[in-house]
Amino acid sequence: MPKLILIDGSSYLYRAFHALPPLSNARGEPTGALFGVVNMLRATLKAKPDYLAFVSDAPGPTFRDALYAQYKANRPPMPDDLRSQVEPMLAIVGALGFPILRVPGVEADDVIGTLALQAQAQGIEVEVSTSDKDMAQLVGSHVTLVNTMSNTVLDGAGVMEKFGVMPSQIIDFLALTGDAIDNIPGVPKCGPKTAAKWLAEFDSLDGVMANADKVGGKIGESLRATLPQLPLSRQLATIKTDVPLEFGPTDLARREADVERLRELYARYEFKAALKELDAGADTSTSAPAGREVGGEGAAGAHGATEAALQPPSPAETGFASSANGAYELVTTQAQLDAWLEKLRHAGLIAFDTETTSLDAMRADIVGISFAVEPGQACYIPLGHDYPGAPPQLDRGDVLRALQPMLEDPTRPKLGQHAKYDINILSHYGITVQGVKHDSMLESYVWNATATRHDMDSLARKYLGYETVKYEQVAGKGAKQISFSQVDLDTACRYAAEDADVTLRLHHALWPKLQSVPSLQRVYEEIEIPLVPVLAEMERRGVLIDGDELRRQSQQLGKRMLELQQQAYALAGHEFNLDSPKQLQAVLFDELGLEARLKTPTGQPSTNEEALEAIADVHELPRLILDYRGLAKLRSTYTDKLSAIVNPRTGRVHTSYHQGSVATGRISSSDPNLQNIPVRTEEGRRIRQAFIAPPGWKVMAADYSQIELRIMAHLSGDEGLLKAFHEGGDVHRATAAEVFGLKPEEVSANQRRAAKAINFGLMYGMSAFGLARQLGVDRGEASDYMGRYFSRYPGVRAFMDATREQAHRDGYVETLFGRRLYLENLTSRNAGLRQGAERAAVNAPMQGTAADIIKRAMIAVAAWLAERDDAHMLMQVHDELVFEVRADAVEEVRRAVSERMSGAAKLSVPLLVDVGVGANWDEAH
Repeated sequence: MPKLILIDGSSYLYRAFHALPPLSNARGEPTGALFGVVNMLRATLKAKPDYLAFVSDAPGPTFRDALYAQYKANRPPMPDDLRSQVEPMLAIVGALGFPILRVPGVEADDVIGTLALQAQAQGIEVEVSTSDKDMAQLVGSHVTLVNTMSNTVLDGAGVMEKFGVMPSQIIDFLALTGDAIDNIPGVPKCGPKTAAKWLAEFDSLDGVMANADKVGGKIGESLRATLPQLPLSRQLATIKTDVPLEFGPTDLARREADVERLRELYARYEFKAALKELDAGADTSTSAPAGREVGGEGAAGAHGATEAALQPPSPAETGFASSANGAYELVTTQAQLDAWLEKLRHAGLIAFDTETTSLDAMRADIVGISFAVEPGQACYIPLGHDYPGAPPQLDRGDVLRALQPMLEDPTRPKLGQHAKYDINILSHYGITVQGVKHDSMLESYVWNATATRHDMDSLARKYLGYETVKYEQVAGKGAKQISFSQVDLDTACRYAAEDADVTLRLHHALWPKLQSVPSLQRVYEEIEIPLVPVLAEMERRGVLIDGDELRRQSQQLGKRMLELQQQAYALAGHEFNLDSPKQLQAVLFDELGLEARLKTPTGQPSTNEEALEAIADVHELPRLILDYRGLAKLRSTYTDKLSAIVNPRTGRVHTSYHQGSVATGRISSSDPNLQNIPVRTEEGRRIRQAFIAPPGWKVMAADYSQIELRIMAHLSGDEGLLKAFHEGGDVHRATAAEVFGLKPEEVSANQRRAAKAINFGLMYGMSAFGLARQLGVDRGEASDYMGRYFSRYPGVRAFMDATREQAHRDGYVETLFGRRLYLENLTSRNAGLRQGAERAAVNAPMQGTAADIIKRAMIAVAAWLAERDDAHMLMQVHDELVFEVRADAVEEVRRAVSERMSGAAKLSVPLLVDVGVGANWDEAH
């Protein structure tokens, strides 16, 4: 997910002022708070967020002053020593390139709250950098708080641990405890423990107020005496999340740093470390989200790059020769092309990259190609720049024919950055690229999957300390962005040749690292690199979709949604908009009087999925709304959308597979995501009926059976679990028999369900509390189940304990094949983050090993299919492979695929594969 960091400027400044000694520079100007803020900002930049902003209070009153004249009346004026540091702080913040946000009439908290919720809704991860406890009300699934002074992270579990209440209860918590700094009244003598106790018992402030007469003692008297003012306290404590803003989260990319201004400011305030870092080039890095996407540049485009922005860094600053020095050559004549063909023939390793008209490899046309054979020496061959007045270029067909023998020669080693994209682009022109021995993206991914993003800009910054020319600098951005074919040749050369040059430099930096760890080198050379052409071919093949079937399903879903609407109207007694949270809120909680068990950050009853699930057992309407939303999502995401994205060139849907995105080694899918089609509902499974085979062909699905559980048995070596798999029966029934001391035939359905929940839950670190919720039993009973399980399968407990111990010792865990997963939060002070990292440590060897196994299977199956034209591998969906097989070859392909998938790893238990065949994916699955 992209990331937004919102910095609470006031919190930063005050915290630094009180935490650091009263420093000053040679002029006698106070610098302590400024020093602390600058260090925190530099640390923020090293996190490389996609978006960021420094938010501070604007001068003048806010709406809270109008609500309550005494608001913040007790707050002392800002000390003079601190006040004098505000202006230089803002100057440094601006020079670093941070957007500075100050909105009149509201506080910084309200701006942060509004942006945080907007970003969360857009699928952006949000980190609020603050020490203000009020911000805990914003914490959600993708919103966390970070205190850079104490280096702690607060997520939902952390809020519960620190305050004793859920994030959705923080507003009510603050209303009860009050706030002496902001002069929010609260209930006298009600401390945090009392407030948490009341909210645990009565759920909300409204519940506390309604049951005030049940609270005894003097604290009860205080509560009852302050009842009239508690709604105001809640209003004052509530962070606004609907502030009208002229900007949104994606407008908050970091601007170019003003290096000279920073140097001047750092020198004046004597920040020697920052100045040294600046002179080394680190502080000039930009963090705009528009870094080069892995794979190629798109047709999405815009004018507007400034002349200054197009100037490359000097060789002295970066160690890179620039095109001005002649190291990057624009190839526009036959003589130049011949000279480069000669260089390529004698090169030990050829770095190459394509420039195109689209990020979608199946729809893109080539615009040019670049090569590098030595660091600092690269060329760009333009093939399709068509702007008015564009200089003559070599004929595209002639150039590609001249390059084809070299590109198709498997004995000539080649290197790319996300080479799969370039392989697919060149395939449109009849070129089957072979001999790709290295990929800098995959080198980084295998070396440390979590250290950084694996796009070129991020890798160059991390491993070379170099800022690449950004696509937006050459093509602009937003609505005015131009296609790369419209970029002038000199600018295009600087940008495109740099791609090949940086790719080669990255290889020189990363390859020795992999060679230093033989297990990682094997993962890279035996799994990831051989998989590249396999995935490329799968993407090109695509999958056949029955558009008529999808349209029928859309109509059926629409009809069913209409029926649910009518039922909802009958239950409510009137019509209302089921898609409107506000109207639904009114119907459920005001009219029907249902209990609101979850609240929004503003204290309103929530109507999200979790909130509706919480009350679905007390009234029919919440479950009906959930069903309606599920159908609406199926329709918008799949039945309406899939037909619209059929490629006109092929008549098929083509997904993109990603090797470098999931830390455990799993392959992911996007545009469209074919790995996320739901299978637990009848409507979801029906969507698979639209994935069909051509006439005379069948769809075949081959799925590993309980692969992660089998890997657990192998890795733990537990005798009981190994026995269950070797006997070949129902492993969950066998487990239940062990746990409950029964014969397998005596095991009840509920006992088998409990055993299954434990078997799979343990791999994901499920607690007794989680098991209790899943099974619908009390925590004691669930704890008893788990105790019995571990007593019967002691090897599993020993494996889990040893894995956690190894993770703490080494900082990483490994798969069966040597892939590493680094776990940064193992030493976190936050118990929730630390426990989450420990759960990941136990799960990662199993999930990662499963990922490695199916990748090895794909490579083996693809090698067998290479010489055949009667079967094609179409999709990879977690532990399943989907094929298109000619009807007369089904049995032969079934046997071959099953044999190669089963043989992809040697485990101490059988590796079983279930194979199904049908006219569509649903029938085959």
